[in-house]
Amino acid sequence: MEVKEEITPLLMNLVKARSYPGIPRQEEAVVRELGSFLEAHRVPPTITEVKDGRPNLVAAVDSGRPGRHLLLCGHTDTVPPNAGSPVDLFAAVEKEGKLYGRGTADMKGALAAMAGALVDMAQKKSLAAGKVTLAAVIDEEMESLGAEALIQAGFRADAAVVGEPTSNKIAIGHKGLEWLSIEFTGRAAHGSTPEAGINAISAAAYFIRLVEEELGPEFKKRRDPILGLPVINMGTIAGGDQPSTVAAHCVIKLDRRWVTTETIEQVFADLETLLARVKARHPGLKTSISRVPGGMATMIHGPLTIDPGHPIVKSARKALAGIGRREENLTVFPAWTDGALLSREGRIPTIIWGPGELGHAHSPEENISLKEVHDAARIYAAAALDYCRPK
Repeated sequence: MEVKEEITPLLMNLVKARSYPGIPRQEEAVVRELGSFLEAHRVPPTITEVKDGRPNLVAAVDSGRPGRHLLLCGHTDTVPPNAGSPVDLFAAVEKEGKLYGRGTADMKGALAAMAGALVDMAQKKSLAAGKVTLAAVIDEEMESLGAEALIQAGFRADAAVVGEPTSNKIAIGHKGLEWLSIEFTGRAAHGSTPEAGINAISAAAYFIRLVEEELGPEFKKRRDPILGLPVINMGTIAGGDQPSTVAAHCVIKLDRRWVTTETIEQVFADLETLLARVKARHPGLKTSISRVPGGMATMIHGPLTIDPGHPIVKSARKALAGIGRREENLTVFPAWTDGALLSREGRIPTIIWGPGELGHAHSPEENISLKEVHDAARIYAAAALDYCRPK
C-alpha cells in the first residue's frame, strides 16, 4: 500500500483517539497512533513528556547533506465535543468525500498529511539536501505548553509550517491575542438611594462606551500592512446582586487582537488610560486588569507576520502551482496559532498552511475534505523538497 492510501486510515485513528481537556493523559493516545504509523515506516519518533503523561512527538528525515531545515508543526489536542452534536464526533465517519469527527479540521487532518509527507520523503529518499522535522505538540487550544516546551528545549529550524485549517491557502500572518478580565469594585447601597453607593455596572458601561468611542479611532492609526486593524471584543459581563441593590462588583472579559504596529505594553496602557477616566467619574471606584486564567503559559501570544517574499512562502506557492493552484492569493489567518511562538520566541519564520476550513473547526459537525488532506500531503512534501535545497 502506498503512503497516500494510508493517510485516511491514519486520520481516522487520530480522530478516534480522544484528546480534549479532561481526558486522562490527554494527548497520549494520539501520539501513540502517530508514533506507530511513523515507526511502521521506519521514521522513528522521539517522544518527550511535557506534563503529566502529555507528550510531544518529534520525528525527522535528514538527507545528511547541507541545506535548509524545515519544521512541519501541528497540535494533537482538540476542544471537547459539542453538546447535542448530530454526529458521533469520535466515530470518524466518511461521507461524500468528507471525514466527520472532532479534530478533523483542527488539526488532525494536517497532522496526518504531515506524517504522510515525511514518510513519503523517507521511503523515496527524495530529500536531496537539508532536513525536515515533524513536531506534534500538546495543548495549543489552552496554554500552548507543547510549543513552549519545544522552544525551551532549544529547537531551531530555518522555517516552519503550522498546519491550521486554511483550505490549503498560504496565510502569512495572524493577530496577537490577549483574553483580559476587567474588574470594577464599587460600593453597595440600597437601590432607593443610589447616591450612597458606587455602581460598578454603571462604571463598566461607561468604560465600554469609552472603548468604542476612543479606541476605534486610535486603532485606525495603527493599521498593520498585512494584518489590518487591531480588534477588541467585549465577550462577557457579569455583576450585581439584585435589582434593589447598587452593584458593588462587575467584571468584563474581553478579547483583544493586536498587531505588529503595537506593543503588549500598549495593549494594557490603552485600557489603563480609559480606566483612569472611569475612576475620575466615579470617585472611590477601584479597577484592575488581569489575564484570563488558562489563556497562556509563560510566552506572550503576540502577532505573527512573515515577508511575502520569504523562501518558504515561495516554495509553498510553487507547491500549490504543482496541483493547479497557480494564481493562489496569500491570506491572513483569523485565529491565533502556535506559529506566533515559533516565530517570535523561536525565531523561526512561519507560515500557516493546512487542509480544512476554519468554519468547520470546533463545530457540531466538524469535518474535512479528504481530497484537501491528500493534497496537503503532496504540497507539504513538494514545498519541503524545494525549500530544503542548499542555501
